[in-house]
Amino acid sequence: MSEETGAADTLTNGEDHLPQVALIAQYVKDLSFENPSAPGIYQAPEQPKIDVQFNIGSQQAGDDVYEVALKIEIKATQGDMTAYVVDLVYAGLFGIRNVPEEHLPPFLLAEAPRLLFPFARRVAADAIRDGNFPSLVLEPIDFGALYMQQAEQQTALAESQPAGEA
Repeated sequence: MSEETGAADTLTNGEDHLPQVALIAQYVKDLSFENPSAPGIYQAPEQPKIDVQFNIGSQQAGDDVYEVALKIEIKATQGDMTAYVVDLVYAGLFGIRNVPEEHLPPFLLAEAPRLLFPFARRVAADAIRDGNFPSLVLEPIDFGALYMQQAEQQTALAESQPAGEA
């Protein structure tokens, strides 16, 4: 009879050693909508110029639990008036077990934001629409490519510094 391998081989003394990742919760951590030029902004003839900025942060929230926060800042201006400003921090709690330490940053800074982004995008769009402005649909973001680009920049920076400097 041939030797069989399966799930039973991964268990030692009842412990599971397979990598596991689960989304425990996702939530609006902070949301601010400002309409500083109302009511005059609703009479402005031109389309607003929109600036969108993103930031990703992560921190350990407990044993095998990490919080990933996606911060989105949106500012719309019409001429010299600010139409609206949206500051959103949308976060998720992720349970992560048996994942090697070197694999945590790519998950926390690329994959987790990818999972959270559609929900954060909807919250921002709803806030803008509720402020009586046309909904803003943010285009999907390739968080994996952004993570790789940032990692390459950090590697190049580290290699360009002489040894002993940091």
